[in-house]
Parts: sequence; structure tokens; C-alpha cells
Amino acid sequence: MLNKFLPNDYVKSVFNIQPCMLKERGIEGVITDLDNTLVAWDEAFATPEVIQWFKLMEDHDMKMAILSNNKYERVQVFADPLNIPFVCSARKPLKKAFHTIATDMGLHPAKIAVVGDQLLTDVLGGNLAGFYTILVVPIVKTDAKITRFNRIIERRILNYFKKRGQITWEE
Repeated sequence: MLNKFLPNDYVKSVFNIQPCMLKERGIEGVITDLDNTLVAWDEAFATPEVIQWFKLMEDHDMKMAILSNNKYERVQVFADPLNIPFVCSARKPLKKAFHTIATDMGLHPAKIAVVGDQLLTDVLGGNLAGFYTILVVPIVKTDAKITRFNRIIERRILNYFKKRGQITWEE
């Protein structure tokens, strides 16, 4: 069961995810988390680097979408200026929102990468739904109140994987 928490890949930041790397794996679309994946959880707008990353992905015909457990207002303020489709209040790790956005993208789950900073929501949900999962290091060490509890469990799971040599990155 713990293997459902194991990402297919892990990187320091979304900026380490390049279109050529994804295309080599047959990936044609990216579903990304918002908070602490693209920007700090308390930052409202995309940084110039995030804007450039989305443009790079789109220039290489990568379909993009945001999937967040946060409220509509939070996600809409971020996504609308980028003209990126999104699903909010996703209830990750439940599979329904993952499949909804895959259908909207017109892609089979095997052709989509899910990118996020949390094992308990992004990676678990993506794995349960049959997507390629990429874990990123959280942008900031602080979290919204609800996420702090998840981080305690997440550290234990990451340590389990590290002890078995299944994951090697150091935060």
C-alpha cells in the first residue's frame, strides 16, 4: 500500500521539469498543484518564472491545467491571468477531479503527469488515478494549517522510502 505514495519522479522545482523530459516518457499534458508547487501557499499571483515555465510547456504543445484543493477565489485569481484551465476544491487524493481534468484535456491518464509538493494529496491521488507522478520540494517551509499535519505523516513515509533506497533526494 505504501507504494501508492511513491512518486515516479522527484525534482527540486517545477523549473526542473522540461518538455523534452516529459515527451520522452510519452507525456502530453501536465496537471499541476498550485500552493507550494508553483508559488508559496500565501502568494496570490504567478511569478515571472512561473509564467515563463507555462509558456515553455505550451510552446512545446504540452496541455496544462491546475488542480487544487483550495477555494475557487484563490485558484481563479492565479489561473485566469495565465489562461490556464483549473479545478478547485478538488478533494485530492480522490480520483474524480483527476479524471475530470484528464477528460477536459482530451488525454488518457498515461499521457499526463501530475506535479505536486505533497505525497498525501498530489502523488497519492495521481497514482490512484493512473497518472505519472512527479513530486517537487515545497517552495517554502511554512504551510497552511491543514497541511502541517500532512507534512508530519509525509516525513515518515519519505523516511521509509529513503531507508529502502527508493528515494534519494534530500530536502
